[in-house]
Amino acid sequence: MSWLGEWVLTLECVMAKRSFAGKRVLLTGASSGIGWYLASELVRAGAFVVVTSRRSERLQQLRLAFGNPRKRLIAVPGDIADHEHRCALVDTAVEQLGGLDVVINNAGVGAIGSFDQATPERLRTLFEVDFFAATELTRLALPYLKRGNEPAICLVNSVLGHRAVPGKSEYCAAKFALRGWAESLRLELRPAGVDVISVSPSTTRSEFFESLVDTVRGTKSASVGSQSAESVAKNVLGALRKRKRELILSPAGKAFVWLNRIAPQLLDRLLSRYAIS
Repeated sequence: MSWLGEWVLTLECVMAKRSFAGKRVLLTGASSGIGWYLASELVRAGAFVVVTSRRSERLQQLRLAFGNPRKRLIAVPGDIADHEHRCALVDTAVEQLGGLDVVINNAGVGAIGSFDQATPERLRTLFEVDFFAATELTRLALPYLKRGNEPAICLVNSVLGHRAVPGKSEYCAAKFALRGWAESLRLELRPAGVDVISVSPSTTRSEFFESLVDTVRGTKSASVGSQSAESVAKNVLGALRKRKRELILSPAGKAFVWLNRIAPQLLDRLLSRYAIS
């Protein structure tokens, strides 16, 4: 085949949309918010999904919501920060589904407050859940993804992985680390045909802010607008279908990152004044 033929074939593969029908998916953080809607949409699209969260009763509700047609949704409750649980997730997918095609790292926690007033445990907790859980689960899944059908790793990141704000230093650090790791991994896995897709929502209306780590009750952070968890989930799956490399979801999020590139000092002043209420 000539170089032109190879180029056309590669272009056709890149442009072809990924189908979820029959795909074997591992999804974290599925008990509420973005994860709940991701699981729902995947099952409706014909995927077989292994879901996890610490709240077993919520996973049971999710499973029963579909009547579990043909065992398309398998719930494995547990703490994603625990190595043994991550092993169990991958083992379950391999034993019950025969392998893996897609891993969606959605689980995450946050915190609000000044770094100098926080405990060391807050930093470690956020990194364990937001960074190490995703990277180490992916490490376990990679041997199976490399043998998968249209394999992909999807990371639900944050616009704060592109620009940090005061009062969320630990969360921003973990999301920056996740984004940097994804950029490197994307190139490493290109020869194996495994896509790495990073999606960065802005503020999402969910239960996320009800379970902040080591945060004074009632503490709030300013944001310009918000997105529904259902809308974010649909955009995440859209990015997977279209084989996007990286996606910032909201117009406000895109403007935030754009302003940081052209006028970082102005953004510093704005954030210093309005970021925490």
